[in-house]
Amino acid sequence: MYQHGGDIYTNRNMIDFSANINFLGMPESVRKAAEEAVSESIHYPDVRCTELRKAIGAMDQVNPEHVFCGNGAADVIFSLVLAIKPKKALLPVPSFYEYQQALNSVLCRTDLYQMQEKDGFRMGEDILNRITPDVDILFLCNPGNPTGILIERELLEKILHKCERTDTLMVVDECFMDLVDEPENYSMMSWVERSDQIFILKAFTKLYAMPGLRLGYGICCNGGLLDQMERVSQPWRVSVPAQAAGIAAAAETEFVKKSREEIGRLRETMKARIREMGYMVLDSAANYVFFEGEYHLGNLMRERGILIRDCSNYQGLHMGFYRAAVRSAADDAKLLAALEEIHLG
Repeated sequence: MYQHGGDIYTNRNMIDFSANINFLGMPESVRKAAEEAVSESIHYPDVRCTELRKAIGAMDQVNPEHVFCGNGAADVIFSLVLAIKPKKALLPVPSFYEYQQALNSVLCRTDLYQMQEKDGFRMGEDILNRITPDVDILFLCNPGNPTGILIERELLEKILHKCERTDTLMVVDECFMDLVDEPENYSMMSWVERSDQIFILKAFTKLYAMPGLRLGYGICCNGGLLDQMERVSQPWRVSVPAQAAGIAAAAETEFVKKSREEIGRLRETMKARIREMGYMVLDSAANYVFFEGEYHLGNLMRERGILIRDCSNYQGLHMGFYRAAVRSAADDAKLLAALEEIHLG
């Protein structure tokens, strides 16, 4: 089984930097909404997620009819792939594993675009040459997971125009976009209702600290595709508490602003401190830091009660690459002290 971050069940009593969850925690309004909805769970969930889609539409300024809700972003990915059953996909790596896992489930052939360490794992315009008429679907993660590197919108727009010419569906995973400074400069949300060749993937998981409730969604103006996704998906995939939590979260504008400011400040401090120790640190833009360290750093940190994400099982990476989430200043200080002790010891 592929090893993800956040395995607190095996690694108990540790400070978890391996899962990229907002350290401010679940907003009180969201927690309360989910708790109150438990008593309503004697009923089946709304199959259409009507009120939730309305809330998402208002939050992201899109037509609610263009929103598809699922049991987490991974569920949306699998529904999308099952709906179109692509024969060939283009996948930049390193990247989120669930794209490949979903593609494997429909026996899709995958063409890998390897982002290079010497380029800071940044995507280049040469990817345009890899988008050909036989490529049915392209997955992009912005900012990247696990690297945190952003793809410039100018390049994304060039990619979209190429996908329109080749009839390739461009999937842009923006699950971490709300945690980026000035996300409006990088998001492709303004294109999602102007082209039926783009599908934007988002989730409530990271920003609103609700991974256990499982709530993700996709936005696309291709009604035929969304209808096909509904046909291949289970009907009650979003629970009553998850729908209620999502509706409450969609109204949390001040929480989003505060989260972005706090995380941005702490992230830059963490990157600077780790660089000062001599580690190679990428210019990660989300709520995590990607760096290269000792081969057995993960084990050494666990011995000190700290869990970080070993990224060696990502396609295109090797032993020594790690990802650490931004947590509170007090927790970050413990991480930095442990890193310094290991690096200097």
